[in-house]
Amino acid sequence: MNTQTLTIPVSSDIGSISAECFIPERSNCILTMAHGAGAGMNHPFMVALAKSLSEKGIVTLRFNFPYMEQKKKRPDVPVVAHKTIEAAINKAIELFPSLPLFISGKSFGGRMSSQYLSIQSETNVKGVIFYGFPLHAPGNPSIDRAEHLKNVKVPMLFLQGTRDEFATWELIDSVCSKLPLATLVEIEGANHAFKAGKTDTITILKKETYNWINLRLNS
Repeated sequence: MNTQTLTIPVSSDIGSISAECFIPERSNCILTMAHGAGAGMNHPFMVALAKSLSEKGIVTLRFNFPYMEQKKKRPDVPVVAHKTIEAAINKAIELFPSLPLFISGKSFGGRMSSQYLSIQSETNVKGVIFYGFPLHAPGNPSIDRAEHLKNVKVPMLFLQGTRDEFATWELIDSVCSKLPLATLVEIEGANHAFKAGKTDTITILKKETYNWINLRLNS
């Protein structure tokens, strides 16, 4: 596996962001990975997942949102987050034009990615993967944040823990059942951080991600 450190320009007013690619010797697709609200692209979960996916021939492109780059605590407003995701997608296409492109995100990053897809006619993206979709705030069950998902025109994979504080299982199950393009995978006992006792959830996420992508590529 090779590692490539990048600087991606977003726009003249937003500036540039840091990014990193893990590139396996034999690659079958590329996956952009947007981080969650509280930790950047180099959080141990993001790095471990990206390395694990590279074992399956998946190129990963992790990147920071501008607020994380600037060491601010408040996440970017959606218009800035969407522009950043677009820049990451364009960089992935520029670097690996022959590879099928999927996008993904942990929590906030996944939500912003699907919001972007819901308002853009992005024809290059083959699917979007959510590593813990943040359906609602902890202790405040709601499905308002899922409203835009019905406008996403590509296949969606929801990898959700059964103890996710940000997505009551009954609610996320109900949301996904109404989305023809959605696949929901249950990670037994995992919380929003994908901690589930001694269970190796990274390996589970790798397997489910690879299997779903492989199905998309061969369908």
